[in-house]
Amino acid sequence: MEGKKPSFQKPLTIEEVVNGVYKKDYVLPAIQREFVWTTQQITTLFDSLMKNYPIGSFLFWEVDKENIKNFQFYEFIRNYHERDGTHNPKADTIGDENVNSILDGQQRLTSLYIALKGTYSEKIPKKRWDNNDAFPPKKLFLNLLSQSEDYDKTYDFKFLNQKDAEYRDNNTFWFEVGKIIDFKSIVEIFDYLREIELIQDKFASKCLCDLWEIITQKETINYYLETSQQLDKVLNIFIRVNSGGTQLSYSDLLLSIATAEWKERDAREEINSFVDEINKIGDGFTFDKDFVLKNCLVLSDIKDIAFKVDNFNTKNMKLIESNWEEIKKSIRLAVELISSFRYNYQNLTSSNALIPISYYLFKLGNPENFVLSQHYKTERDNIKQWLILSLLKRVFSGQPDNILRPIRKLINENGKEFPFEKIVNNFKGNNKSIIFTEDDIDELMYCKYGKPHTYSALLLLYPTLDLRNKFHQDHMQPKSFFNKRTLIKKGINEEKQQVFLNNYNSLANLQLLEGIPNEEKSNKELIKWINDIFKSEEEKKEYYKKHYIPEGISLEFENFEEFFDKRYKLIKDKFKEILLN
Repeated sequence: MEGKKPSFQKPLTIEEVVNGVYKKDYVLPAIQREFVWTTQQITTLFDSLMKNYPIGSFLFWEVDKENIKNFQFYEFIRNYHERDGTHNPKADTIGDENVNSILDGQQRLTSLYIALKGTYSEKIPKKRWDNNDAFPPKKLFLNLLSQSEDYDKTYDFKFLNQKDAEYRDNNTFWFEVGKIIDFKSIVEIFDYLREIELIQDKFASKCLCDLWEIITQKETINYYLETSQQLDKVLNIFIRVNSGGTQLSYSDLLLSIATAEWKERDAREEINSFVDEINKIGDGFTFDKDFVLKNCLVLSDIKDIAFKVDNFNTKNMKLIESNWEEIKKSIRLAVELISSFRYNYQNLTSSNALIPISYYLFKLGNPENFVLSQHYKTERDNIKQWLILSLLKRVFSGQPDNILRPIRKLINENGKEFPFEKIVNNFKGNNKSIIFTEDDIDELMYCKYGKPHTYSALLLLYPTLDLRNKFHQDHMQPKSFFNKRTLIKKGINEEKQQVFLNNYNSLANLQLLEGIPNEEKSNKELIKWINDIFKSEEEKKEYYKKHYIPEGISLEFENFEEFFDKRYKLIKDKFKEILLN
């Protein structure tokens, strides 16, 4: 059934559409991406509405009741939560009515719904991701007494929690935007303005009257209606109309097509839930759909692994679906492996670096005991060394496919062993080489505390660490000492103060220290901590050797300059020994 040509329908008010979303009259096809708009985009949308700017047309797709069973649909997100509420729930479309789904305009319609009936919870900066209090639910409010301080906005719309919204002064009165729907007439608005003692304020009166008219009276939602029941045509329309706005990534397209093509599983639900699962492994990661979908292309031995629409054909989607359970095992095992190396979201500088590892494990048959078994120790060591060098040399920046394809070929040719040496030789002399030069080592010495690549550099220096224990990047001479006040108090002259301040965060003042000893060390001066924790000279010497501490010099804080220079040389020499052979 081809359906009528798409045509403009009678426009709707925002209130009508929002109520339609509330009553589940409108749903989202599985080919839609998830909600991605920020609070800034939503407040800009409402500022545009108040200025009578056009907000674009919408495209609705009417699916006949006879064809509903052929597609998967989702509900709109009602209360967005950056950590716990980013996925759309499945819609129950069983019934006697046709379904109205949204092909273009999901981001705007979700934003309108959240602003008028829902909440938006985003993480408070500097609070921990696992802290529930870091995600307070917020509603959209409009300041009735002042214009926006943003140069490109007129109206002061903000998402606020209830406590902040109660703040009042001569320039601030926050009105909850969703309550505008409660007013049935202009008369009720003026009654409300008298109640809050703002009846004489012209700006407040204009704000509320304009907002009420725009949301409840003006037919703002102009939309086309598509009635074709052919998925290929609808998919082409969808891709075409979504080429603007918040641009579709290739992973969005692949996920859209996979969702439409997979027969036994819901690709969208499977991949989203799997991303959530692997991000919880160890100390946590920030993998995304792109990472999982690129793994799908590589592990399924699809020849062209680029994110191009031509590669997302029915044949490839069928192959990926058939491999899906083993692909998941390989990716999960690869993440568990690098987590055992103590990598996490803070220090893993390239997600793509895991793809050769997952491909190797896929070809190996995903042995369940790979992470711990002594049988695989050599392969684990080779993988760890390759991963460290690849991250430090940043070989996955730019075009990762240029390294993924050759490594896949080498793994295929090498049987059960991870082809570390062959990878080194294959890329020798080009910009994906993991062979280090003296200049590369000089650059390594600039690694700073807390920077993503610093952990990999430190890991090279501690090849025998038992990584089953948790390790911290620790300042050998405590960070808290490196401020002007303390330096003056300790008698450090002005010329040396700058040397101290320039170098305390550098690699030559850092070590990997187990969590409990690090907590015990806290802000103790290095020599005092060593004397407290090590009771014999033999123990001290062993610690000095393990952590590249120069012997025969004072470890008092005041001697930091000499300590730093000599330890710098020891570390650099160790890098040369490891990397220039």
